Amino acid sequence: MNSYPPELLVQLAPLMFVAGLDIPPPSNPTDAPPTPSTPSTPSSAQNPPGTPKPAQDQFAVLTLRLRDALLSQRKPAIWQPEKSKTFQVVLVDKEARFPPRKLLPADDTNYVNAHSPLSPLTHSSPLHPDGLIAPIWVRKHTALVPSVFVLFMRLYESPPIPTRSPLDAFDSERIREREEDERRRDAELSAEVAKRKRTTNERGIKLTVVLIASRKMLGIDDEWTDDPALDTRLTFIRRQSGLDSRAALFVLSPVSPAELNEFVKSLQQALYEPAVEYYTSHSKRVRRKRNRHTQTSTSFINPLSPVGTPSIMRPLRPEGWTVRYEFKMACFAEFRGEDEVALKHYQDAYSTLNNMFGSTAILPPRTKRWAEAKVLADCINIKISISRAAGGSARRRSSSGAGSRDSQCHFPFLLSHLTPSLYLSSPPTRHRVFAELLEQGTRVSLKLPSNMPVKTPSTAALAASQMQLQAMQRGAVGVGMGNLEVDALRLLGLNPAHALQHPGFYYYMGARATEKRRARFLAMLENAAQSNTSPGFVNEKKVDHLTIILELYTKSYELFRKYSTSANGQGRLTLRIADRIAQTYSESGKFDMAVRFFERIARTYRREKWRSMLQPLLSTWYSCAQKLGDMELSVKLLVEMLAYGSATGTDEDGRIEEDLLAVLRSTVPSASHEPLAVDLSESEPIFDTSVIFWKSTASVNERVAFQVSLSVPPDTSLSSLPFSSLAIYFSHRTEPVMIYQSTNASSAEGEGDVQCLDLGEVLADAESEEGEGEGEEGEKDEGLVANLRWGKGSTVVFTGTVASEVPTTLQVTRAVLTLTEAKWSIEIPIDFSNAREGIVRAPRWLTSTDPVTFVPIRRTDYSEVVVGYKPHQIEVSFSHQAPALLDEEYPIIIDVTNLDDRPLEVVLDVLLQPTEIDEASTHAFLLSQVPSSALTGSLQSTTSASTMSARRASSKASTSGLARARPSSKRST
Repeated sequence: MNSYPPELLVQLAPLMFVAGLDIPPPSNPTDAPPTPSTPSTPSSAQNPPGTPKPAQDQFAVLTLRLRDALLSQRKPAIWQPEKSKTFQVVLVDKEARFPPRKLLPADDTNYVNAHSPLSPLTHSSPLHPDGLIAPIWVRKHTALVPSVFVLFMRLYESPPIPTRSPLDAFDSERIREREEDERRRDAELSAEVAKRKRTTNERGIKLTVVLIASRKMLGIDDEWTDDPALDTRLTFIRRQSGLDSRAALFVLSPVSPAELNEFVKSLQQALYEPAVEYYTSHSKRVRRKRNRHTQTSTSFINPLSPVGTPSIMRPLRPEGWTVRYEFKMACFAEFRGEDEVALKHYQDAYSTLNNMFGSTAILPPRTKRWAEAKVLADCINIKISISRAAGGSARRRSSSGAGSRDSQCHFPFLLSHLTPSLYLSSPPTRHRVFAELLEQGTRVSLKLPSNMPVKTPSTAALAASQMQLQAMQRGAVGVGMGNLEVDALRLLGLNPAHALQHPGFYYYMGARATEKRRARFLAMLENAAQSNTSPGFVNEKKVDHLTIILELYTKSYELFRKYSTSANGQGRLTLRIADRIAQTYSESGKFDMAVRFFERIARTYRREKWRSMLQPLLSTWYSCAQKLGDMELSVKLLVEMLAYGSATGTDEDGRIEEDLLAVLRSTVPSASHEPLAVDLSESEPIFDTSVIFWKSTASVNERVAFQVSLSVPPDTSLSSLPFSSLAIYFSHRTEPVMIYQSTNASSAEGEGDVQCLDLGEVLADAESEEGEGEGEEGEKDEGLVANLRWGKGSTVVFTGTVASEVPTTLQVTRAVLTLTEAKWSIEIPIDFSNAREGIVRAPRWLTSTDPVTFVPIRRTDYSEVVVGYKPHQIEVSFSHQAPALLDEEYPIIIDVTNLDDRPLEVVLDVLLQPTEIDEASTHAFLLSQVPSSALTGSLQSTTSASTMSARRASSKASTSGLARARPSSKRST
């Protein structure tokens, strides 16, 4: 709103001139600042220790406090927090003069027919002959012509008479001289007041005099009594100066700051009614003038009438006079604090102004008066919106518990009233003005409504609401719409166009509209002829669109960060605004700033897999890196762009591949001895990868086949990129398996081809070191070779076997693909756990390359193999002769045979089940029928079962024992 005159936007308050409060000069010369001729000395030299500091003048202190108290009452602002009976105070000189009401002096014979210097009827006026209203008219009533004039003056006090002895005679001559001196000084003061009274009476301004006297004269201190001549002197001053009998003369003495604030408050309350009367008389005078012009026939011409000639000087038409007078009456009503009356006059002025814009004969387009009327329409529109919002806020404060419902009624009107304006300069300006208006309101008293949906009311609440609605239909007195009815309406939904949001949203809309404006201007600039000199086109050339866009986006970004929380889900739009800021920085040539924004935005977009947002971001980021000459960053971005494709979504034309090769061949890295590592941990992978083990479990030293597959998408080609090597890392060894580019291979695989390379057995670190000791260094240096070129949709499958001597979990952890060109060496990591967004590849095992045949893998744990010890091979057999009789020793032979190729240590536990006969028990004991060196055993006996244990370390062992079952007795042991 800085482009509009502030006089037409600020909220108006009665103007008070205050004179006589000039800053007093320092009373003590030592208090003045030092000069070259009088150098400063330490304070201790001026005031020796023990010497009290000179007392400060109490009247000077009172003057400074009065200035601060009066100036802090109200400041000019577009959005005032409170409506109270306060004045806008301006400190002036005692001899301040008012601007003349008319150009001719009052004694001139033509004074009655003369007009104001700002009237369109005055030839020297800036509005002559057909102007509407000038901001200087509002400034006249807010800074030059007050409604109340307050004059502070010092009441003369005679010096005290020296203390006399009671025996001395009464000195009447000295008392008479004192009274004459006071009367003379009072007459001079009255003459000065009367002179100022004449100037204020000419303009109908209320004059109030505040006399400053000491506390002694007023008798405030306990040791003093009131001066008996004070009332007589005040009456004399009032009569001699011609002051009114009401709120025209006050007496003030030095008081505390709290008492001084109370005096200022009471002074404003006493003078508020005369100020209202002053502006009421102005309104009556303006209304009489409006009625005279209203009686004149209208000159409104249909918009389809021929366009008038703008060069002909025409006087202001009756519609223009109506707009002028309605605006003046609205301002005077606002001075009086009558907001509803002011709103009505503003609306009438705006409606008439719309009719004037409808006729090109009244307001020819692209003229000075047309531009002035457009600015006036904008300002009136803003004033109406402020008045509506302030009225809604006042009603919300006066009603208890209805804040949320009332906001739904008034704030949408504030939004809809300003948005459809036809005469704001453009949609960018409209959104920006509305955002600034909301921002100023939220800083003071405006509360934004909550657009969160309400909870569904309960059954009892719905029943109560239905009863209340029926009472309203019957016409019950004092029954209104309750909270439930309003909430029920909100449950139906909310029109987004009627939902008031925070100012950042409208700054964003203004920035977007400015981008469209710039796009239209660039299109016109390309198609327009060089001789196009239309005013609109010439003015558009002077506009710095990118600066405006940056400013609006920056304000929107700051406000979104202020208002956004994780609950309302506006964090995504905040990132979008940051992206637009970076794009605008790029277009304006500030590439370093754009790169900073891109770095922060890309981290979130990568982590959350926003592919469609990353594609244009990486493209613009790469362009900025090129302009800055950062080759390392350019290479990293091009490698990442291989996975995302071009800004159109694919890389069918191979542009990214060509750009990468061009950069590698034409530049050199800053650190040539170290390879450039590209971090793609959170980015989209370049390859579709899979790692499959043929078995999910294996024994120690058992070989398990595996396949590692690297495929490129069908719309991506890496055939021309010079990959030199591929390193595949396994979990059971530190050194990777290296595959180098074959020198005899063709330039690239065909589209959709499948290539298979056997890696053999991948040994662990200890086994590979033993192989090196046996003279296999030459084979290791030579390594494995393959054609590391991928055409569109082609696949390279690496097969082999792995084994482990200890229990572990075997995995293929990662791979590193190295690209070498000229002096560049680039390491591209491959994470097998990372998959492209939206791509689900079923695991397949390659069984044949001619023809290409895959076998699907049905299990889920295909990407690793768990290695453990194989189970022990032991054979156990039992031999015994049935049947067994009661109280008979029954032999049982257990044969344990070790069929494994490893010596085993076996622990044998034998459990005899209890008999099925009641009151019977079983006993078992071990016989020594084998050599003691091969057998150890123990016998345990219980009443229900017996356990026999033996331990054997040889390949075969036999254990025999006896079991006896006896009937149980009551004396069992």
